[in-house]
Amino acid sequence: MNFDLPEDLNTYLQSLYSFINSKILTVQVTGDNNRFFDHRREHARTNWDQNGNPRSEWEELLKKARALADEAGFYRFALPREYGGTGHPETNLWMSAIRFHLASHPVYGGGLGLANDLQNEHSIIGNFPDILMIHHFGSEEQRQTLIHARLRGEFRTTFGLTEPDHGNDATFISTVARRDRAGFEINGAKKWQTGAHHCTHFLVFARTSGTAGSAKGITAFLIPRETPGVQIKSYEWTLNMPTDHATVEFRRVWVPESAILGPLDQGLALAPAFVHENRIRQAASSCGAAKFCLDRSIERARSRKIWGEGKILADNQAIQFPVVELMTQVEMLRLLILKTSWEMDPVVASCQSATIQQPPWIVIERELSDKVAMCNFWDNRLCFQAADRAMQIHGGDGYSRHYPFEHIYRNFRRYRMTEGAEEIQMHKAAAFIFGFTGPKRQLEEKSKGKL
Repeated sequence: MNFDLPEDLNTYLQSLYSFINSKILTVQVTGDNNRFFDHRREHARTNWDQNGNPRSEWEELLKKARALADEAGFYRFALPREYGGTGHPETNLWMSAIRFHLASHPVYGGGLGLANDLQNEHSIIGNFPDILMIHHFGSEEQRQTLIHARLRGEFRTTFGLTEPDHGNDATFISTVARRDRAGFEINGAKKWQTGAHHCTHFLVFARTSGTAGSAKGITAFLIPRETPGVQIKSYEWTLNMPTDHATVEFRRVWVPESAILGPLDQGLALAPAFVHENRIRQAASSCGAAKFCLDRSIERARSRKIWGEGKILADNQAIQFPVVELMTQVEMLRLLILKTSWEMDPVVASCQSATIQQPPWIVIERELSDKVAMCNFWDNRLCFQAADRAMQIHGGDGYSRHYPFEHIYRNFRRYRMTEGAEEIQMHKAAAFIFGFTGPKRQLEEKSKGKL
């Protein structure tokens, strides 16, 4: 049993660091670009007079960084080969390790830097849940046109599942789509539509048949932004600004049948196609950001002199013990994340080689979703706690925006809700632990002759 990262992965990380240091950091410090990352960051990023949306200069800088990464061959790492990716056989392991290292790095760590700024999911190693959905569920025409347009920056979509009155209860959505003139008329509203300020399409889930509470009868539609009847009602200002999270209303919006993404009445099948990969990568980022906060806190405690020249802050057990507890969790969770990611990869490989006659996300849901849930809910909570502890150890400096901890505190707080609320994640893990579903349940049913 070997807990070290593969040598070729370590080599890849070193090449990635070299690229960041030579290209990305150079851009970050050019002119006054650092205003987006120092104490001025929230004001520099936010257009307060335009609904609190991201400033165009900020987004152009991120676009430039992604273009440089794409040119250098890093940006599309996780994509299939047909879209310029590597098709790497250990994509999940590598992506988790990369995300952890980028978020924990002492220079550009914590999700606050041009290489890897997690406030808006920006990274020079791209994460493409929308591409994966279209790749797995789109028609041939959708795959050939939309995926390549997405990579050129010409196609951008939101993800429209949450509604003003419905969050995690997706089967009770109120948005409806009724057949009309060889297409569908859609009526309803969606909330927290991230990226609405610059999207070209809204991916909207609507009930096309069946009854409330049933997973069957919900269909996904790709609705062009300029379609008559589509209206952005508001942008929700949040704890961490800028905001691109809109409430969007759909009134008598007509779309042709070609707007359907995936199977009719089975639209909820789209989400699991990326949810496990997304959650394990988010967990890796949170774990890395937590380590960043703690490493900086240790440095501070060792250098901060108190009560005369002979004593430092780190001498106090009141400083030591909370850091020890949090760092212990970082180490344990880092290993669980890497182990779970490592276990996901052969499932994907087996399904791709037709050894298993099911989509990989179905197998991962059945066998590993409890571990993914454990990693995700606890790491997001851990990062929040580590940022809070870093602020406490740094005192007034930690509370100021001249240090990154308050930004990390505000940003990572949202992940306790947005990747599936932590209560939902705990419920999923509990279902495995208590045998309501998962391998334990399968063994019980097999022993009773039901399988």
